[in-house]
Amino acid sequence: MVKHQPLQVYERQLCLSCITGIYGCRWKRYQRSHDDTTKWELLWSVILLFTFSLLLIWSYFWWEADNDYNEFNWFLYNRSGEWTDGTVPILATTAAGFTYIAFLMVLALCHVALGQQLNLHWLHKIGVIAALLTTVIGIISVTQTWEQEWDVIPISFQATGPFLHVGALAAATALSWIVAGQVARAEKTLFQVVVVLLYLSVLLGLYVLPLYLTSPCITDPSTLKPRPEVFGHQGAPMLAPENTLWSFQRALQMNVSGLEADVAISVDGVPFLMHDLTLRRTTDVGKVFPDREKDKASQFNWTDLQQLNAGQWFLKDDPFWTVNTMSLREKNLTAKQSVCSLEQLLKLASYHNSTVVFRLQRPPPEHPCYTTWINDTLQAVQKSGVPQSLVMWTPDDERAQVTQSAPGFIQTSLEKHSPEHLHRFGISRLLLRYNQASAREIAEYSRNNISLTLYTVNEPWLYSVLWCSGVSSVSSEAPHILKKVPYPVWLMSPNEYCLMWVSADLLSFAVVIGIFILQNYHVIRYRMSGMRSYNPEQIMLNAAVRTSSRDVNVMKERLIFSEVRNGGSAEELYEEHGFDSYSGQSIRQ
Repeated sequence: MVKHQPLQVYERQLCLSCITGIYGCRWKRYQRSHDDTTKWELLWSVILLFTFSLLLIWSYFWWEADNDYNEFNWFLYNRSGEWTDGTVPILATTAAGFTYIAFLMVLALCHVALGQQLNLHWLHKIGVIAALLTTVIGIISVTQTWEQEWDVIPISFQATGPFLHVGALAAATALSWIVAGQVARAEKTLFQVVVVLLYLSVLLGLYVLPLYLTSPCITDPSTLKPRPEVFGHQGAPMLAPENTLWSFQRALQMNVSGLEADVAISVDGVPFLMHDLTLRRTTDVGKVFPDREKDKASQFNWTDLQQLNAGQWFLKDDPFWTVNTMSLREKNLTAKQSVCSLEQLLKLASYHNSTVVFRLQRPPPEHPCYTTWINDTLQAVQKSGVPQSLVMWTPDDERAQVTQSAPGFIQTSLEKHSPEHLHRFGISRLLLRYNQASAREIAEYSRNNISLTLYTVNEPWLYSVLWCSGVSSVSSEAPHILKKVPYPVWLMSPNEYCLMWVSADLLSFAVVIGIFILQNYHVIRYRMSGMRSYNPEQIMLNAAVRTSSRDVNVMKERLIFSEVRNGGSAEELYEEHGFDSYSGQSIRQ
């Protein structure tokens, strides 16, 4: 028998064990492999990447949809009949899913960087499929019930695009370390060429992407138009119950320029403020009139409506998570609110010299005021004594008659039409959802003296984008937030943006070139030295400064046996590379 001394002693690799263990449950050294990843595992890597990309878009959508969370909850209420904050479970599951998938992506990239074989554990595969299916179902559901909200993504890019571009450029630049490592370790020239070309194509696309990014906030600051006026949409519904006198008073405390309300008509012809078709959500109708809880609001007379409380629901449901910020006096005032009539609102607006715009709901055909609803509303406006110049009239029905009776009204349309069409009917103002007018259309309306009011604008970033676009006014549920925005969140001249863009591209290019030279330094040096014999093991061994100790030992073994085959002395090579040579002693039995 021959006794052998160990060729090498393996050291512990705790970090590598954690990476391969968490990703594929390969905690032991013998379970890991440097072999090429199988096609089946490559397919799972593609699925993981697709899931990550989809979740990234889904997370970004909900991050920017923060402006319209209340609208989403109202959609859910119309379907279920119960008021709940449906965004909380969606945000929680989205955050958990994205964190989990992003963690797996980082582990997969670490495998690639370390030259380890990808082998996703079956439990993670189930998790990836669950995350993918959940996200796909969520996207389909939003498309079917809230399709218009997808417009928030291109609109938000006007505010975030330049900064997302810099972030994407930084990520692509960081990936160059992994790409360069793959190129250095690759044995096939074709593979190296394909990887480099694909990576450079992506990088070049990011370098020229700003040519296709547009934002109204990239403009000369001297051309910035005055700050848009703010209308209180249903008053200040984040601070007080919507469409109540207290809500409008709170909005006026926030220095709004106008008030916006939703108007219905009672069976006895009294216009009153109510957004929903029924009284269930915003009153205690179930307590006062249990047998009429599901009746339409317009089926009640004004006497019955005055018996309802329109404030206690706000303290109970806390729809905007703001009740805990209210003082005791504010809570008492909130609890005492009742249904507000249009006349009461107009008197309040007249006292504060504030503009009023209201959406008038036509009663159903069986309603006593179905044919007289315009006249009933017009009489209530005239009875309030509000100056006509403070009233924005929106109904299209009998507009010519209304213009004759009240020529001082600001004729306003809720439908999007060309400036020529609006001028033909004497309309000087438009009230649209913020996604219905592009920056180009906003400028066109402005040139044709059509004032544009966009709703519902609650977030500073959206307010800033519309400000830079030239919007004259916005309607907001959060006037207390927009009050704190005296200037656009960011404003940059074209020259400043061009400098930022070019500087980021040049810095990225320099870093990428440096990383590729560093990763492939030894290959370049040997090829330029005119070596007659090209030994990839020797080159990789000399590059071992960036390689794990296990890989270094493997390279040394390959180098030794390679040079032995070329006629070298094994004993000398062992000593040269720090190994103990085999010692053979004959043992007689």
